[in-house]
Amino acid sequence: MRNTIDVHPARRDLAAGVSLGAGALLLMIAAASILQGISAVADRAPYIVGADYVYDLTTTGWGWIHIALGLLLAGAALGLLRGRAWAREATVTLASLSMLANFLWLPYETAWAVLIIALNVVVIWAVTSWKPAYE
Repeated sequence: MRNTIDVHPARRDLAAGVSLGAGALLLMIAAASILQGISAVADRAPYIVGADYVYDLTTTGWGWIHIALGLLLAGAALGLLRGRAWAREATVTLASLSMLANFLWLPYETAWAVLIIALNVVVIWAVTSWKPAYE
C-alpha cells in the first residue's frame, strides 16, 4: 500500500541522512549546552549584560538551566541514535526548549545562542521530515 503523500526519493534520502546525523548533532548541542552552563556557573566574569534585560536571572541560574537541558538533550540524542520511537518526540520537545533557552540567553552570548538555535532548527527538521521503518 502506498502512502497518500508521495515524497520525492531525493528529499526522503536527504532527510534520512540528516536524521542519522541529527543524533550526533544533538549530542554536540548537548555537550555545548553543558559546557556553556558550566562556564556560566563557574565564572560570572565573561557574561556581561545590560541592567534593563527583561528576563533577569543570574548567570548561575542560566548556567544550571543549560546544564539540565544539556543532560536531557544528551539522553534524547542517545535514544535517537538507537532508533527509539520516543526519542523523536523527545528530540522535538527538547530542541524547542533549547531554542527558547538560547533565545533568552541572547544578551549574554549572542552569536553562540544564534548558532545553537540554528542547529536546533536543523535537528527538528531532520527528525520531523524522516519516516523511519518502524512507523
